[in-house]
Amino acid sequence: MKLRYAMVCSSNQNRSMEAHALLKREGFDVSSYGTGQHVKLPGPSLREPNVYDFGTPYKHMLEDLRRKDPELYRRNGILTMLKRNVAVKLAPQRWQENAADGTFDVVLTFEEKVFDMVVEGMYIY
Repeated sequence: MKLRYAMVCSSNQNRSMEAHALLKREGFDVSSYGTGQHVKLPGPSLREPNVYDFGTPYKHMLEDLRRKDPELYRRNGILTMLKRNVAVKLAPQRWQENAADGTFDVVLTFEEKVFDMVVEGMYIY
């Protein structure tokens, strides 16, 4: 039996996607998700993040940030990260809406608050 893995971070951008890309390259059955309300990427300042809905294609985010300030987003690594993400899957997915993806044998989270949200979603009240 082949195990199914889920990688989960807040926005399904950085940590979960790096783990997804690595495990996928090694032949694992892996998916990745975020738990936030929206996908947030750094902007020109802390008060001005780039905010996208889950399901917005990584390619769209990449094109949007190239249009806004290509030098800033190249320098801070966001363009490189998004290029990697485009090669892994179409768009960020939200953990709380993953029921159609089935169950997972192993779920790895990358922050305590993300862990809490994953566990909270496992119980029906």
